[in-house]
Amino acid sequence: MEEKLKQQPANCIKVVLFGPESTGKTTLSRQLARYYNSVWVPEYAREYLQNKWNNERKTCEPKDLLPIAEGQMKLENELAQKTNTVLICDTDLLETKVYSETYYLGTCDPILEKYALKNTYDLYFLTYIDTPWEADDLRDKPEHRKEMFRAFESALKDNNRPYVLLKGDKQTRLQKAVKHIDELLKNKN
Repeated sequence: MEEKLKQQPANCIKVVLFGPESTGKTTLSRQLARYYNSVWVPEYAREYLQNKWNNERKTCEPKDLLPIAEGQMKLENELAQKTNTVLICDTDLLETKVYSETYYLGTCDPILEKYALKNTYDLYFLTYIDTPWEADDLRDKPEHRKEMFRAFESALKDNNRPYVLLKGDKQTRLQKAVKHIDELLKNKN
């Protein structure tokens, strides 16, 4: 089990799009991967939970979090081997930990928590809630966006993760993210 949550070594810079749902993470992940002609790691939870909804008409439960975390790390570890520049991660285990704690009475599976804190990334892009809410089968709590944003920002601060706040329209966010990734790439070489 623990081996499945472990981050494998990779020869690339890893950045994470991090923040509440419906804040433009997936859109920006795709834009950045295209800009750098690299790969992006989709959010495994979307596929997993959409299948659960389609098949059972059930939403996420605490028992789903470890399979989601395993699927996320499997994708990340596989895709990290396909680039030597930058890997764009649509999410990470720290995000899963935040959802676990905010949705399930402050609790998080100890193994998930261990790897959420142990796995490392070069930079996080914290996406602000100034994008329009887009409803779908899985998204909920549009009225709690501020509280969720604060929970995500606190997780980054409490765990000393390097992050940049992204606000504004798609182009503004992309330009700011590119500026910071370019700086990381320059320092890598």
